[in-house]
Amino acid sequence: MNISEGFIKRPIATSLLMAAIALFGLVAYRSLAVSDLPNVDFPTLLVTAQLPGASPETMGSSVATPLENQFSMIAGLESMTSVNSLGSTQVTLEFDLNRSLDGAAVDVQAAITQAARLLPQGMPTPPTFTKVNPADQPILYLVITSTTVPPWTLDEYAETRIAQRISMVSGVAQVVVLGSQKYAVHAQLDPHALAARQIGINEVETALRAWNVNTPTGSIIGPHKTFTLQATGQLMNAAEYQNMIVSYRNGAPVRLRELGAIVDGVEDERTASWFYTRDSAQRAITLGIQRQPGTNTIAVADAVKALLPQFRLELPTSVHMDVLYDRSETIRESYRDVQFTMVLTLGLVIMVIFVFLRNVWATVIPSLALPFSIVGTFAAMYMLGYSLDNLSMMALILSVGFVVDDAIVMLENIYRHVEMGEEPFRAALVGSREIGFTIVSMTLSLAAVFIPVLFMGGVLGRLFREFSVTICVAILISGVVSVTLTPMLCSRFLTRPSGHSEGRFGALTERAFQKLLGGYDRTLQIVLRHRPATMAAFGAVLILTAALFIVVPKGFIPDQDTDQIAVTTEAAQGTSYAKLVEYQGAVAEIIRGDPNVVGLVSTIGGSASNTLGGPNLGQIVVHLEPRGDRSELATDIIAKLRPQLASVPGMAVYMQNPPTVRIGGQVSKSLYQYSMQSPDREELYDTARRLQQQLADIPGIEDLTSDLEISSPQVNVQIDRDKAAALGVTASQIENAFYDAYGPRWISTIYAPVNEYKVLLELAPQFQADPSALSLLYFKAAPAGAGQAGGASQAGATGQTGGTGQTGAPAGAQSAGTVVPLDTLARTTQVVGPQTVNHHGQLPAVTISFGLSPGSSLGTVLTRVREIADQSLPETVSGQFQGAAKAFQSSLSNLAILLLIAVMVVYIVLGILYESYIHPLTILSGLPSAGFGALVTLIVFHMDLNIYAFVGMIMLVGIVEKNAIMQIDFALEAERSGMTPDRAIYQGCLIRFRPIMMTTMAALLGAVPIALGYGAGGEARQPLGLVVVGGLLFSQLVTLYLTPVVYTYMAQLQEWIGSRQRNPALTPQRALD
Repeated sequence: MNISEGFIKRPIATSLLMAAIALFGLVAYRSLAVSDLPNVDFPTLLVTAQLPGASPETMGSSVATPLENQFSMIAGLESMTSVNSLGSTQVTLEFDLNRSLDGAAVDVQAAITQAARLLPQGMPTPPTFTKVNPADQPILYLVITSTTVPPWTLDEYAETRIAQRISMVSGVAQVVVLGSQKYAVHAQLDPHALAARQIGINEVETALRAWNVNTPTGSIIGPHKTFTLQATGQLMNAAEYQNMIVSYRNGAPVRLRELGAIVDGVEDERTASWFYTRDSAQRAITLGIQRQPGTNTIAVADAVKALLPQFRLELPTSVHMDVLYDRSETIRESYRDVQFTMVLTLGLVIMVIFVFLRNVWATVIPSLALPFSIVGTFAAMYMLGYSLDNLSMMALILSVGFVVDDAIVMLENIYRHVEMGEEPFRAALVGSREIGFTIVSMTLSLAAVFIPVLFMGGVLGRLFREFSVTICVAILISGVVSVTLTPMLCSRFLTRPSGHSEGRFGALTERAFQKLLGGYDRTLQIVLRHRPATMAAFGAVLILTAALFIVVPKGFIPDQDTDQIAVTTEAAQGTSYAKLVEYQGAVAEIIRGDPNVVGLVSTIGGSASNTLGGPNLGQIVVHLEPRGDRSELATDIIAKLRPQLASVPGMAVYMQNPPTVRIGGQVSKSLYQYSMQSPDREELYDTARRLQQQLADIPGIEDLTSDLEISSPQVNVQIDRDKAAALGVTASQIENAFYDAYGPRWISTIYAPVNEYKVLLELAPQFQADPSALSLLYFKAAPAGAGQAGGASQAGATGQTGGTGQTGAPAGAQSAGTVVPLDTLARTTQVVGPQTVNHHGQLPAVTISFGLSPGSSLGTVLTRVREIADQSLPETVSGQFQGAAKAFQSSLSNLAILLLIAVMVVYIVLGILYESYIHPLTILSGLPSAGFGALVTLIVFHMDLNIYAFVGMIMLVGIVEKNAIMQIDFALEAERSGMTPDRAIYQGCLIRFRPIMMTTMAALLGAVPIALGYGAGGEARQPLGLVVVGGLLFSQLVTLYLTPVVYTYMAQLQEWIGSRQRNPALTPQRALD
């Protein structure tokens, strides 16, 4: 059977078929999106709840626990973690990859509604959720600055005019405001003034609520006109609050200004953001745009940047808006470099063909397989919803070296017949019939290598499925082109070579090839005479390969330089805001001084602290020069800055190159995490401290830290309930007074035309700076006879006795009562307590996070961590890796199994094609040598066996067996013609030497640009290229000699089996028929 015969005889149909492939491919290419990596985002939701002033324990028990109990019943929930800090709870819900994000959002909203009845009554707003992974870095940072505009006005521009409109862009999950300075009115009370007038804070609270209202007032409907009632119940700024009457004392009004300072300010004065450039540093409002999981980074960033010109027109000239960092730019740069790499690869492969064949048409014909195969793949990618990302483009680059193989083999065989004197048309028919089965075998066996990858689960399966499908489609299309277009063009355009037309270059290359072939002939004869020694060497390579696989350093997803460094800063627990600003500034100045740094944003407090887990934490986002403009990688810059930053007193600094694939939703200061859970909190904390001390001794670990923060200074107020009850004061009144004094308490809202602003009640700043100010808090006992009724009692910050309230006064009239100091009702002590309380899966949890020092093996470090943890953890404490570390642990066993399955699948396909159990073993005998060459190459270049390198090893399974197929297929055909197995394989090796060298060189040069690590993101792709190049070089040398030796032994084995069974096997040609 000749598959190609119909296409050779119908050139118009063949040409139109190729034109259709090209047309659909080019149309699809214009519609393909450009992205960084395939969509591997876990559906993740972040639930946020606020209860200002509540301790971390209170947030954990009264807010997080009711929510977690409801969330735990949602289907598809993979992981649930919560961070509970002062006044804030953040619950991260990570769902199964196959779970719909929108469907999960509906279930989460229902769970929040169900839990609402169990949540504290004082929460200012119900819990909310956003479709965002809090551990993801924003894809775009915008910085708004001004030297003249007040901070709250600048914040108004940022949050109202810019952030809200960006939030409406499709694909935007949320806009994080760093350094928020939202306007608020602060009523900062003086306890001495309250004491002098016998007024409690709760009276001020009541008055503020009563005198700032915005309620419906109705309308007057007359016979001719309708009037809308509009009362002036709103107070819009601090000046309007000054004269508000709080109460009456001795017949005179007590105005709010007499009790303290009423000032225009911002909601949280302990949050700030600074924008640093090489020449300046100034306060700023920073907007971090985070995308929804599963959306395209470039599309979202482009949609946001399209709004920026309009924003700049609307802003005053004194307000400046700058882009600090744009992730889409590095993705585009990486894509442009990959495109250049592909063009370079095409040139190198075409050069190989020309050098070996020295004929223009013989070079052009197989080269046409390249564009048709790649362009045709674009059509399949579009139909499957894929994008032009690093992995799919890398698949296309690598396929350049493979897709031409089939065309080279087809052309070389036809060309050989032309050299023998046959006419091109006849040579095309005969040559295609001889080689058709070989091409089918090569194409199907190579594509079969990637079939197991399609069934991989989890993040790795999602990550490499696009890679595998892309390369499989390219290989299959190349097989189609090779048996259709290539023989048809050969029959029309291939000419008989003439010796005098080759020129000096042709003569030179021919002599070089003949010398190479002669040397191979002589050494092959020697090897065939010393077959036992060859098999002994094969056994040694097999053993060494297994040994190297065990000892080679293991890694996960390689780092990729994205022109960014993420920095987390941590001061001692209880560090004041002023000191934190000082330390943070010192760190920022050191980083700014590096010549590779373009700019940075430094932030403390606010949403940054809530996300990271405490008020003593800060973050710095560093933007580096583009990769092409600097000689140092981001990891090198981190290593250089680390010792400089260690000199900053009072501040620990954790730096990391943000991973391109964020696995897990837990925010940590370092990349890898080990989490422990236990219902016994004290034992959990003790165990975590011991384990962290033990892990510090592991070589290769750096930036070791944990989220166990239980040394925050606290003032513990122990209420004497008997005395309080006797005086008619309740625990609720005492705690409410504390909240009024130190919250600050959000007691009212100013409704402006375009926004709402808070009115906050608190003591003046100087009375919040020292715990001794608690002695100024007094509580008014119930009047005589009220006793424990408690209803008439008042609680607040008062001072001394004197004066009585005026019954029937217009506002805030007080009944008489004894004034009791706090010391009478309670005892205060200074202790330490938790700054954050963390949960994992509804249990108290502590997470230890760590990074790797340069050159360290992730596999070795994680193995050592697991060993120490297994020895140290008591039975009541459970522990496991989280995030990237957990995915790496599961990937080690999965990838090893995947490699074995790939070999088995290729064996099955070859066995079906050859109708033999023996020949597939001969074809696959060269795999250990390819593995040996790949592992040695990684060791020589000081690289670990990461995910990309492992995919390269799987590819070697398909590449190496193609050479053996060409040798063995010719030998089997020769045996059918009457040759002995020894003679047949010998002739097969020599006749197929040229196509083997051509296909190997094509695949080799196709991988060289990737192995060089050229361009943006090239360092991540480099391990795959090195594995392919190293494996091919060594296996090419070995299999040219090993395959014929194994073939002769297998032929003897088959003859022995045949003599016993007397059952001749079917030939490959019959199997194909």
